[in-house]
Amino acid sequence: MSGDGNGWVVCSRGHRHWGRFGAAGILVTDGDAVVLQHRAAWTHEGGTWALPGGAKDSHEDAVAAALREAVEETTLDPAQVTPVDEWVDEHGGWSYTTVIARTAHRVDLEPANPESVAVRWWPVGEVAQLDLHAGFAAAWPHLLQRL
Repeated sequence: MSGDGNGWVVCSRGHRHWGRFGAAGILVTDGDAVVLQHRAAWTHEGGTWALPGGAKDSHEDAVAAALREAVEETTLDPAQVTPVDEWVDEHGGWSYTTVIARTAHRVDLEPANPESVAVRWWPVGEVAQLDLHAGFAAAWPHLLQRL
């Protein structure tokens, strides 16, 4: 059922997370830079940089959810990226899967809904210096190894 993943849950560690069936996001890279979303102030940890992503619906795998969320939040054309890897951040009954996707060339991207105030390419070496969403900040060292 479309949209049935929206909602807060508490993992076995006692943390509150968005996504009844977990969540997924996409890390698009051309090898030198990655696409990040500047989250709107009203969103969870608003004002930070993170991946386009969100709640998985009950019928979706991580790739389908990550691509759907990217289309909802940005002007990304899924035909321009190729998923090549996944990294799962497991929280005991809830997980966030980052789908790493490659693109042959950088495409101009814009926000597609009010959840984002900006979408842009960042050089890989500058990402850790940004004001990052806490979950993405914790995942970044693991993701960097996979780029």
